[in-house]
Amino acid sequence: MFPAAGLGTRFLPATKAQPKEMLPLVDKPTIQYVVEEAVASGLSEIVIVTGRNKRAIEDHFDAAFELEYYLNDRGKTEELAQIKTISDLASVSYVRQKEPLGLGHAILCARSLVGDEPFGVFLGDDIIGQTPVPCMRQLLDVYERYGRPVVAIMRVPKDQIHQYGVIAGRNIGGNVWEIDDLVEKPKREEAPSDLAIIGRYVLPPEIFPLLAATAADSRGEIQLTDALRALKRSGPMYGVAFEGKRFDTGDKLGFLKATVEFALERPDLSEAFRTYLKSLKL
Repeated sequence: MFPAAGLGTRFLPATKAQPKEMLPLVDKPTIQYVVEEAVASGLSEIVIVTGRNKRAIEDHFDAAFELEYYLNDRGKTEELAQIKTISDLASVSYVRQKEPLGLGHAILCARSLVGDEPFGVFLGDDIIGQTPVPCMRQLLDVYERYGRPVVAIMRVPKDQIHQYGVIAGRNIGGNVWEIDDLVEKPKREEAPSDLAIIGRYVLPPEIFPLLAATAADSRGEIQLTDALRALKRSGPMYGVAFEGKRFDTGDKLGFLKATVEFALERPDLSEAFRTYLKSLKL
């Protein structure tokens, strides 16, 4: 499940008429990187929660017959293969979140499509790369071991801790933590640890009635963390300090960093781009 109904206000005016999820890192929309992670993790059924002015997301993952015909007619076989790969990635369904009422509400909107199955949640602002095992696959391996909810976690600087949900817990071996509690955006001095929840979750269907019963906060939003705390009362919950590098593309500086690093990983761009960066003599 991919909540993608946000208004993208941090990237105005670029997001005035296009979804922030369609802003490109080099030449690929950010949401495609995350969908590719899902597919590489073994998931084939994708649900995207959208809102108004998000039609471009649906068009991107749909077949583009006119474009495919044009590319085929011009003998542009490499470009044609890239375009067809996008629409063949997975089975993609969509549901609308009519009002921006928070992450918990966005997940609740997909209840009828998910049904009674466990599911993964991907927040599209978090692009996680530079790892041989996709982040979601790492979480799924732990879920398959314990059969209980799993979230992705990473250490963050104390001066940034107020921007995240934070866990209290204990390490039970390797990169796995058993969670005792979760706190949404605590003050620095009140944070129970420096382990922040990052945008990947594996959740059971039992989260849906808990979300439905969760009261909105002072901003009128339903917070996923509140429902996770309620879910924690029914049994263990785990955190995975995932391997890989996380880019926060919902932040302008994070987006720029991701653009540079993804460009440097491209065989067709890296050498010339690296030479250009060195020429700047910053």
